Amino acid sequence: MGKNSDDDGYMALFESEQGKGRLKHRVCATSILIAICLVWIYRVSNIPETGVEGRFGWIALFVAEIWFTFYWLLTQLLRSYCVYRYPFKHRLSIRHEDELPKVDIFVCTADPEIEPPLMVINTVLSVMAYDYPPDKLSIFLSDDAGSILTFHALYEASLFSKHWLPYCRNYHVEPTSPAAYFTTTTTTTTHSLHSNHFQSIKNLYEEMSNRIETSTASGRIPQEIIDMHKGFSKWNNHQSSYTSKQDHDTILQILIDGRNKELRDVQGYQLPTLVYLARQKTTTHPHHFKAGAMNALLRVSAELSNAPIILNVDCDMYSNNSASIRDALCLLMDQVQSQDIAFVQFPQSFDNVDQNDMYAARFQVINQVELPGLDGVGGPLYIGTGCFHRREILEGLKYSKEYKIKWKAQNTSTAANGTLEELEERAKTLASSTYELNSQWGKQVGLKYGCPVEDVITGLAIQCRGWKSAYLNPERSSFLGKAGTTLEDTLVQHKRWSEGDLQIMITHCPFWYGRNKISFALQLGYSHYCFWAVNSLPTLCYSTIPSLYLLRGIPLFPHLSSIWFYPFAYIIILNYTYSLFEFLSCKGTIPQWWNEQRIWLYKRTSSYLFALIDTIFKLLGFSDMKFVITNKVTDDQVFQRYQNGIMEFGVPSPMFTVLTTLALINMFALLIFVTKLVIGDQNRVVVIKSLSLQILLCGVLIIINYPLFEALYIRKDKGKIPRSVGIKATFLGVLACALFLS
Repeated sequence: MGKNSDDDGYMALFESEQGKGRLKHRVCATSILIAICLVWIYRVSNIPETGVEGRFGWIALFVAEIWFTFYWLLTQLLRSYCVYRYPFKHRLSIRHEDELPKVDIFVCTADPEIEPPLMVINTVLSVMAYDYPPDKLSIFLSDDAGSILTFHALYEASLFSKHWLPYCRNYHVEPTSPAAYFTTTTTTTTHSLHSNHFQSIKNLYEEMSNRIETSTASGRIPQEIIDMHKGFSKWNNHQSSYTSKQDHDTILQILIDGRNKELRDVQGYQLPTLVYLARQKTTTHPHHFKAGAMNALLRVSAELSNAPIILNVDCDMYSNNSASIRDALCLLMDQVQSQDIAFVQFPQSFDNVDQNDMYAARFQVINQVELPGLDGVGGPLYIGTGCFHRREILEGLKYSKEYKIKWKAQNTSTAANGTLEELEERAKTLASSTYELNSQWGKQVGLKYGCPVEDVITGLAIQCRGWKSAYLNPERSSFLGKAGTTLEDTLVQHKRWSEGDLQIMITHCPFWYGRNKISFALQLGYSHYCFWAVNSLPTLCYSTIPSLYLLRGIPLFPHLSSIWFYPFAYIIILNYTYSLFEFLSCKGTIPQWWNEQRIWLYKRTSSYLFALIDTIFKLLGFSDMKFVITNKVTDDQVFQRYQNGIMEFGVPSPMFTVLTTLALINMFALLIFVTKLVIGDQNRVVVIKSLSLQILLCGVLIIINYPLFEALYIRKDKGKIPRSVGIKATFLGVLACALFLS
């Protein structure tokens, strides 16, 4: 914690507190570790002497347990160093109000079909309405599809902002996304003096929304709107160089010029700068996906505004807290504590999660335990959205003990000289497809290229240059987005994340890339995420081998009456009890925790497995990197099932085939075991006691897969498991059981 005051009037802008309950956690973790050691002793001293099958299963489970132990230790590390930050915005105003830095906000979109323009401009409008001097705000929308539909939506937003921003300012609106605000607020909930204004601004928004959605649905912009702004000529002029979203020149339009003192909202206040950018794309030069878009924005914004602070948000992550800039600046502008902080990361949260969090999208433990744990050992990962950066550090500056930012000097420097047209022409060249050739962009400067999780590897590179990061999770969520509303969306997203993280482990292993650059604890913290995909193999072992060995009555765990049974029981009971209480302490519920256990299993046996396989193929040269965008458009029936807590399986995904096969293997194994137990002449009590943990594990796997069995055998809606998936999974499940019985 910083000092409260000194001779020069220093006031700490934030304080840091260590997480509570460290001693209890360490005692609990130590006791579990002792039990794990006893399990290892049992495994080594009781390897079956006869039977190849028995030894194979025994050794496979032992190897899986060794991995689980290593990974469990990584998770306990994050829980041992939790740090929580608390900003003092009132002190920021007292100390620095006159020298608040300019802020550039980057919003990235890539495809109007799966990222609707109306959703995108709601995010843009929300960040335009921050509680911050508008002359110090510049918003840049990067449209990697180069779509006239997105440009049209942004043009409409530029007009609507003249009404929306003063409305937000007058009534302290939260959230400042019009769509979110009008969804959660009605005329009856507003003050009587406010209600008339509420209805008029809502009407304006609905009119704008109708124009945008009509154009998006038809793919055409009305001629009367095209005639209103010269920017539309970039698509409609017969001399235009626009061919497709993968082949076009740079399109750059400054829709609101913040330098123009005559551009005012309806109350006479200045408006923030608003810029549309579609960087040049050609089929002959790589465009590096989101990382390439961010680097183009870095160069263009340096020419137009050159703000020392940069916020980047995904196009679906609207601002839910208008004080977020000031919160972040408290951590970046403290005279004593901020000199080595490169970026401030906010959590990724969602506003459309169902009550029981069917797809485990709330990330309670990650947001409230793991990321604060990383903050305690050097700083959280850069997760690609909701992150405030210092520009010069993002552009490659190395840490030095002598480094000290001078905010007044930063504010007096600007690159925006010349007329509007001159600025646009100069900035266009910075977004050309050839600008980065033979340069350090994507290597030492800007976001790094060549990785599906360009954000994480960029954050690691920044920390390896000597900088730290900080994590901030205010009581009111700063950003809210749209979580996937289908199981496939969830699994595909986690496949991309886990595949990218594994690639980091292979190409930029934290243990050698970060050696002598970041703390060993932070290296382990990164490994916790980089090893996500590897978890698939031991989880597959534990999901199949104990159940299959039931078919032959081969025990893989100690007898119920054996003293060796107690370490296993202790680990299971205490570990899951701790997990549940930790989840509840993060404001979760028991149904949410249970759903998280299910999704944990599904991710490990599908997303992570496919990520591991794809990474191996990539290393062998059989596949190239792909960037998958999660669909933000939801079918009405799908959304209705999502709201009703009904899991969506409705597509023939290979990941669903794997999940269904594993579920059926466990079901078939238990049914066959029970049948043999009933009709057999063996001592049933002895058999049950010797196989008790295997029966328990198999039974839990069947129970946790109930939504899958329901979708396979009971449901009739379109979200059920497709027949083709059911047939393939049944065949594979029967084949696995038959082979093991033969």
